[in-house]
Amino acid sequence: MTDEATAFVPGHVTGFFTTDPADDPTKAGSRGGGLALADGVTVTVERSDERSVTLDGVDIEIEAVERVLDALRATVAVRAETPLPLGSGFGVSGATALGAALGTNALLERGLSENELVTIAHGAEVQAGTGLGDVVAQARGGVPLRLEPGGPQDNYIDAIPARGRVEYHVIGELSTEAILDGDTAALTRAGEKGLSRVVKEPTTESFLRASRQFAREAGLLTDDVRSVLEDVAAADGDGAMAMLGETVFTVGSGLTDAGYDATITEIHPGGATVLDSSD
Repeated sequence: MTDEATAFVPGHVTGFFTTDPADDPTKAGSRGGGLALADGVTVTVERSDERSVTLDGVDIEIEAVERVLDALRATVAVRAETPLPLGSGFGVSGATALGAALGTNALLERGLSENELVTIAHGAEVQAGTGLGDVVAQARGGVPLRLEPGGPQDNYIDAIPARGRVEYHVIGELSTEAILDGDTAALTRAGEKGLSRVVKEPTTESFLRASRQFAREAGLLTDDVRSVLEDVAAADGDGAMAMLGETVFTVGSGLTDAGYDATITEIHPGGATVLDSSD
């Protein structure tokens, strides 16, 4: 019997998306495109007499994680560690939920498949209101294009065949819940347009152009993000705004070339995975 199990889930930045509600949270979600990042969340699940969740050593409440643990009937300690900031468009809550599902399944030998665990984590995050598509994208890795919403039993995911350097610069946070609870009709129209464009031209260049257009048309582009993107463009770089956060990301060295002290990572080719378990 093992004492702990560890999973790694890549970070994820979304460039554009739709909102696709459904009565069943595992069928709800979004269509859109994003990048999986080598900077991710490492989640360790330990046997415990009391349930607890920590992020980088600090006690935290993440509703999606609580819902995952409820679904798996688990009383465990969840320890998440990440270089990524919470609330800035990197899918940290979804990654922690998915990592908790994978780690708990391995630790407690629940015997569930990967698709079943992704479905649980996806539904939990939809119910929590903290994301609509990060979990399924993080399970896939690479540069996923979510062509249909929902968990693995309903969605359809393609991808742009790309690898490479990614840089990001965090300005601040945006409230995912506040935006998703509002009128998202214009946002969804803009997301559909962006997805159609990238499906026709599945390249990172097309993805970034579609993402910039989406941010403008959806009314999400902030003045600070616009200013950074203008600097990146002036340095012949290619960047976009991470959804939903006040964060600029580039494929290549655009932020560095523009003089920003950017964080450097890369596209993570694989999806979430259990790393190990120890006695």
